[in-house]
Formats: sequence, C-alpha cells, structure tokens
Amino acid sequence: MANGTTATKETGTSQSPRGVIGAADTKIREIRRATRRKFMAEEKIRVVIAGLKAEQPISDLCRYEGISSAIYYNWMKDFMEGGKARLRGDTTRDATKGDVETLKRENERLKTLVGEQALDIRMLKKSVVY
Repeated sequence: MANGTTATKETGTSQSPRGVIGAADTKIREIRRATRRKFMAEEKIRVVIAGLKAEQPISDLCRYEGISSAIYYNWMKDFMEGGKARLRGDTTRDATKGDVETLKRENERLKTLVGEQALDIRMLKKSVVY
C-alpha cells in the first residue's frame, strides 16, 4: 500500500508500522523494567569503594558491573553524603530549602545575641575589678 501503510490479512484494514513499533517498544520497556537488576546497599558500597581505590578507570568498572557511569556517580555522591543508610534509601531530607534559610537566619540572630552578651559580661567584669 502507499504511504508506508500495510494491509493486514485478517481484517483487510491498513495499519501504520509506527503503531506496531510503538507497541513493541512499550512491551520491551515493560520487560526491561521487570528484569532490571536491583543492587543492595552492600553491593553499591563495594562498587563505590572499588571506584575510589582507582585501580581501574571508572568507565571500565561501570562496564564490568553493568551500570552507567551516571549511576556510579550518583551512588558515590549518596555514599559521601550519608553512607550506607543513604544508599539503602532509608533517609529522607526533612528540611526544605525554606526551612534551612529560616534556621540560618535564626542561627545568625542567636550568634549576634551571644556576642552582645559576651561584651556586656566583659564590661561588667571590668567595672567591678577597677
């Protein structure tokens, strides 16, 4: 048939090759998702430590382990930030960016207050001694 369409034998209707390919791609993605290798925290630590030893290039290590270098660097970042618990995925960040900014402002205010009190104490001590 013209324009890249094909006739099916059972129904005699036309079907675009794109529809068949799209369904095949979807099925392949489902299979890959179901058979994806899942790494335990200990395996991730082993891979990250092997990379940190620098006995072989990271690209070779990733090829040997069957992971992409992006995954390796994500694991390394997580390992450096939080160790085993972070690689296991047990930790969540409780503080949002706004919470952190609020805490920083409060910390600065308290430091100023402590500094002023330290100066007041020093002034009082000098006035008592002399």
